[in-house]
Formats: sequence, structure tokens, C-alpha cells
Amino acid sequence: QVTLVESGGGLVQAGGSLRLSCAASGSIFSINAMGWYRQAPGKQRAAVAHITSGGSTNYTDSVKGRFNISRDNAKNTVYLQMNSLKPEDTAVYYCNADISPTWYKNYNYWGQGTQVTVSS
Repeated sequence: QVTLVESGGGLVQAGGSLRLSCAASGSIFSINAMGWYRQAPGKQRAAVAHITSGGSTNYTDSVKGRFNISRDNAKNTVYLQMNSLKPEDTAVYYCNADISPTWYKNYNYWGQGTQVTVSS
């Protein structure tokens, strides 16, 4: 069994910062790619940032220069540092990961989400 648990969401003023964390636990042989997605009210879930096992990153255009994704492989954790937050960043943020419970299997997992609300 593998679980992903997000933390770090909350209320913040526009221009402020938050750091989200997502920790994976359970039967883990290796963690491959990890990413952050978000879903605003009335909108589809959309990718925010992505990081490979080797540390290569990608960001959606609207967060480039403001958000930074990183990972700590020893802790099975991925982070999303969010700076210069805007009201349009308000959403539920979800962690996603490709995880191998054994060397010959790979599955995709989702966390339960954490609310980020940015006031103007």
C-alpha cells in the first residue's frame, strides 16, 4: 500500500508565499516522476509543476518564475515553493507520483489535496 499526503496549504495574502509538501509512504521500491496539479472552482484539474527522478523540472507558464518544485529522495517527499502568490492561484493542490512498489511494477498515485486560498 502506498499513500501520498499533502501539507502546507492555507490562507495567504496576495504577494505572500507558501510551501507545500507531499510525503509518500508505504511499500516503495523507487519513486519516479512526481508532480503538482491544481483544481480551481469550476475548472478542470491542471498540471502546475513536474519533476523527474533526475531532477529535471517543468512548469505551467502562469507559475514560471514564481513557483519552484524540488524533491528529497531520502524522505520520499516533493515540495512546491510558491512565491508572489496571486488570487488566481487559489485552488486545491494535489500531489501526483509514479511509484514502483517493486522493481518490475509501476503505478500512479494521487494525494487527497490541500487547499490554497490567496486573498487580494
